[in-house]
Amino acid sequence: MTAIDLGELYRSESRRVLATLIRLLKDFDLAEEALHDAFAAAMIQWPTEGVPRNPRAWLVSAGRFKAIDQLRKRARFDTRLDDIADELEAEPPADEEAIEDDRLRLIFTCCHPSLAPEAQIALTLREVCGLTTEEIARAFLVTPTTLAQRIVRAKTKIRDAGIPYEVPEPNALPARLEPVLRVIYLVFNEGYAASAGDSLTRQDLSNEAIRLGRLLLDMLPEPEVEGLLALMLLHDSRRAARTTADGDLILLEQQDRNCWDKQQIDEGCARVENALRSRRFGPYTLQAAIAAVHAEATDTTNTDWDQIVGLYDVLLQVMPSPVVELNRAVAVAMRDGPAAGLALVDGLLERGELTDYHLAHATRADLCRRLGRTADARTAYLAALERVKQGSERRFLEQRLRTLGPNPLDGGQ
Repeated sequence: MTAIDLGELYRSESRRVLATLIRLLKDFDLAEEALHDAFAAAMIQWPTEGVPRNPRAWLVSAGRFKAIDQLRKRARFDTRLDDIADELEAEPPADEEAIEDDRLRLIFTCCHPSLAPEAQIALTLREVCGLTTEEIARAFLVTPTTLAQRIVRAKTKIRDAGIPYEVPEPNALPARLEPVLRVIYLVFNEGYAASAGDSLTRQDLSNEAIRLGRLLLDMLPEPEVEGLLALMLLHDSRRAARTTADGDLILLEQQDRNCWDKQQIDEGCARVENALRSRRFGPYTLQAAIAAVHAEATDTTNTDWDQIVGLYDVLLQVMPSPVVELNRAVAVAMRDGPAAGLALVDGLLERGELTDYHLAHATRADLCRRLGRTADARTAYLAALERVKQGSERRFLEQRLRTLGPNPLDGGQ
């Protein structure tokens, strides 16, 4: 196996291996160290000994033995570590099914109700999905130091409180579900529309969130779990049409719908219909219903905007949010014209809740552009550019700004 192949294996398997090592070692930092030791051993052994039949299980086993060696060495200073090492040596090897389920166990651990909500999400994104501290900090709009301290405190609380690395019993699952759904959807969103960087999408994260959604639905066939899976499938179905070959953003109205994944659309629509029939659905199912209306339309002109506005009205009752109000304003603009949408967007910005949200300013800019209010559009595009973090979105906004022509206040330059 070449170094490139091993690097690809690290990208695809390291978080699964880490989740199992965390369960076995019951220590995040020791598991992280064991993971790196296991891959270092693979880099030395596999080129001469050959790639094992099951690389993932080999890495888990190697990591476990590396951790035992570390514990034995440290036992010179703390004899209790010898007992822990003995327990680890007696632990039977993890089978493939257990390894597959460990990431879901880890999500429930990271989303334990004794942890603060922001810590739940940060810890899951770091440990389950492998996002860097800097990436998560940008998404949270905090400094990397603050974010790192948040993660350390969460790990310490899990250790000191003895929070188990397990999926809750069936009778406890519903109460633990909401933060888990929120985290899975945040993981998906980071893959579907990255918070920063040059690439708009990170397919590995989107795929992982969908996989986790399927695992959760198998364990807990609740309507809102199915609604979340439907929502992710319907959004992901448009991935191939959302950017050009150079990675530039393509808006929904300009996307080639022949590139949308029909299989994902069919599954997503069937799942959202099933969730809606239960009458026990929540915000994820409602968002999936909106995505299904888009998916079933031939183009934006023939989209049932009245139904979409109605669904947003219900969603606002279930999940009041200025971002939901902004999305509803866009739908109103498509149904009733840009002036109607702009009045709603201006009202939102006046309230101050979306002042730092670049999409609010980008939406205002587009509506002003459509109304021929070039100066207002230019001001709003500049406001959006001051706040955007994502490379392809920045290029799109810059291109839109150029289409407005030279700024008269700049002397035609």
